[in-house]
Amino acid sequence: MKILMVLTSHDQLGDTGLKTGFWLEEGAAPYFVFRDAGVQLTLASPQGGQPPIDPKSDRPENQTPSQARFKKDDEAQKAFANTVRLADVKAEDFDTVFYPGGHGPMWDLAEDPVSIALLESFYDSGKPIALVCHSPGVLRHVKYKDEPLVKGKHVTGFTNGEEEEMKLTHVVPFLVEDELLRLGAIFEKKADWQPFSLTDGRLITGQNPASSTGTAQALLTLLAQKAAA
Repeated sequence: MKILMVLTSHDQLGDTGLKTGFWLEEGAAPYFVFRDAGVQLTLASPQGGQPPIDPKSDRPENQTPSQARFKKDDEAQKAFANTVRLADVKAEDFDTVFYPGGHGPMWDLAEDPVSIALLESFYDSGKPIALVCHSPGVLRHVKYKDEPLVKGKHVTGFTNGEEEEMKLTHVVPFLVEDELLRLGAIFEKKADWQPFSLTDGRLITGQNPASSTGTAQALLTLLAQKAAA
């Protein structure tokens, strides 16, 4: 089984002068879920190389077991330091794709024609796609049969309440929850910061950093069901 993980290359938090990137837990936890399952993993980002890690995600109060493991794991660190360029990957070489979140993807991946075409290619060819936290917002320009891919689908993602608590409501280019609703999705959520993931057909979404592991596991479950069928 081959899984592609797509990370952001964007490190500027709007006009704040602060840094952003991918949320470390959302990269590390799914990475270990997949690696422990014996999956062949490829990591990619628009610019290739080391994707920026959101410094907030590595603060003492945000540490998780996956992050602690990541810091002791040379293989994992090397994998993240050497992502391939997104333009060099093709959907036909993989069984599925997983997008970790963090604020970075809202600026680059959400608007990146390469990412948009890649997601459409996976979905059009009958393969599942999975996105967590801010990354469901990356689907804003992704179409399926000339309609927004998320239209009429049950999805989740980083909520307006969670963004408000981060005090970034007026910094981000759009709000994930509002944007998915605007596109005609059926947006579901649990209480802020609670783990929650949803599977609707071949689309899997997770709400927030705490949902990273569950979203990755849901993707493996769906792939196993597909293989069995």
